Amino acid sequence: MLDNLKKYDIILASNSPRRKELMSGLGVDYVVRTLPDVDESYPDTLVGGEIPEYISREKADAYRSLMKPKELLITADTIVWLNGKVLGKPSGRAGAIEMLRDLSGKLHQVFTGVCLTTIDWQKSFTVVSDVQFDDLSDKEIEYYVDRYLPMDKAGAYGVQEWIGYIGVKSISGSFYNIMGLPIQKLYVELKKL
Repeated sequence: MLDNLKKYDIILASNSPRRKELMSGLGVDYVVRTLPDVDESYPDTLVGGEIPEYISREKADAYRSLMKPKELLITADTIVWLNGKVLGKPSGRAGAIEMLRDLSGKLHQVFTGVCLTTIDWQKSFTVVSDVQFDDLSDKEIEYYVDRYLPMDKAGAYGVQEWIGYIGVKSISGSFYNIMGLPIQKLYVELKKL
């Protein structure tokens, strides 16, 4: 599948183990290349899905001067959106507990922006998934935070981990988007190249 990609050397610009796992699941040959300290700030006028799409383009632009012909760069950014606010990666244990308390019993959105870049063109898109959490007790939240250490995850949770098993009541949209890469939509876009 995706024989059309043989003309490209594919680069995944991400340290995320989940994104690597999902890309490997496509059966596509790729290499990981990351730059330290890529700016992930965004204008405060952006809302919802505009934010991760903007950041994914900013990440790609940081690599542009280093790219060679025939390279296809894939960058992505994921946010959790609750009540008009971004829940990014928590700052420590207390921050993770607070985020999960905020998500408890509520519906939120997970937006992932993806950017495909070559030296000649750039294309980006965003995918949204709705996630409904059940009510979580403090004991459940602390158990999860202390055992799974979700400090590297937007919204302080990994849907594929214990908290997803016991806390996620329903999902509307892509499960893999919630993990950090909307792999089905990425596949569709890669087929078009």
